[in-house]
Amino acid sequence: GKDTDKKDLAQMAAQYGHVYVARVAMGAKDSQTVQAFLEAERHPGPSLIIAYSHCIAHGYGLAAGLDQQKLAVETGYWPLYRHDPERAAKGQPADVLDSAAPKQPLSAYTKGELRYQVLFKANPERAAMLAEKAQQAVDKRVASYQQMAASTPPPKPATPATPSA
Repeated sequence: GKDTDKKDLAQMAAQYGHVYVARVAMGAKDSQTVQAFLEAERHPGPSLIIAYSHCIAHGYGLAAGLDQQKLAVETGYWPLYRHDPERAAKGQPADVLDSAAPKQPLSAYTKGELRYQVLFKANPERAAMLAEKAQQAVDKRVASYQQMAASTPPPKPATPATPSA
């Protein structure tokens, strides 16, 4: 029921420039999760992997947790992402978006979670307004990740020739 957008911890960490960052959801794409762990282990500096973790407090049976993770990715709530500074050093985009464009509206994800259902029961008008605002935030976040993944870093400056003696 809060009015502000979610903080993007992945982007905050990537801003440092030398940190490997990944956002994963085992239930959505286990191969991406494994790839992120392997890349993080190879990275010569600090690495941060942010994993979607379902919880009993979300209000559904934990046996459905992996399905809910997949739904979080399919709605754009949890984009799968990797930021590798080593790729940028090679002239490749540092950012990789591993999830496709959202296939479903955010409401497909939120309707299955008690934390959102409670607000809809307590204050339907406010919940509808916040749901629309949340969908807009998801759309904006996904577009931002798509843009980052599509951008190529500027070419490295040429190394000046050393004068011969």
